[in-house]
Amino acid sequence: MRHAIFFIKLVHSLFFLFQSVCIGIVLYSAVADKITTITWIALVSVLCEGVVLCISGWKCPLTTYTERLEASSGSVTDIFLPKWFAEHTFSICGAIFGLACLLLLLRLMV
Repeated sequence: MRHAIFFIKLVHSLFFLFQSVCIGIVLYSAVADKITTITWIALVSVLCEGVVLCISGWKCPLTTYTERLEASSGSVTDIFLPKWFAEHTFSICGAIFGLACLLLLLRLMV
């Protein structure tokens, strides 16, 4: 069971890293006014993640699976992040993504 939880933490952490890079790409594209196909792919990727989270009650399906494997606390033990950051990822990443989308919209309107 420990191997399964480790694997989930690894996959979840890699997915989190990928989505963070996508948010960074959208933010950079908007700030630097370099909107490309990669910008749109990154934006759609983050939006798709948002749809999955919305459908699953704002809880990652990997967290639910980890809890089923009897992890001590699915919201923290299912990812390799410090506890204080893991508890605030939605608010931190959501705020950055919201800012990036707002800047992107402003760039497109000008």
